[in-house]
Amino acid sequence: MELRMSLVRPTVNLKDEYLSFYQEWIESGEDMVPWVISKDPSDFEGMVQFLFNNEKGENLPGNRAPDSTFWLVVGDNKVVGAVNIRHRLTEKLFNCGGHIGYGIRPKERNKGYASKLLALSLQKAKELGIEKALVVCDEGNIASEKTILKNGGIPDSNFVEEDGNVIKRFWIELS
Repeated sequence: MELRMSLVRPTVNLKDEYLSFYQEWIESGEDMVPWVISKDPSDFEGMVQFLFNNEKGENLPGNRAPDSTFWLVVGDNKVVGAVNIRHRLTEKLFNCGGHIGYGIRPKERNKGYASKLLALSLQKAKELGIEKALVVCDEGNIASEKTILKNGGIPDSNFVEEDGNVIKRFWIELS
């Protein structure tokens, strides 16, 4: 039996499920990817409103691009992943952020969720008018690289950050 999987907009209706997702990331000690999941959810309604404001391009600092956030929900509303889709690329996003940043909660990895999350995210990016999506990962993140390639990623030149970290960059045609 195939597990039901969908991308949903952040909602207060999934507060408990999201807090479990968030807590698992905190306990793992890993960097939280995408960046939006590092937003403190103690004011949950405020966090959801912040995400909606970002999507509408409201109250964005400086040169930040509007972005849309979705949660990957499986089965009985379990939040297993999150994605942040940037509507356009700034110079920084072109170099090392890309259009799509996504992450799967630590205990749910290696189950095929990342490939499905990226595939669903590419559909959303196309709906946003993005014709060619840039997706990136750190050089050592073999699982993410395989996920990007599986979803049609074409390698582009790498970007080396100031600290020496190498970012692998891939383009995916959405036409």
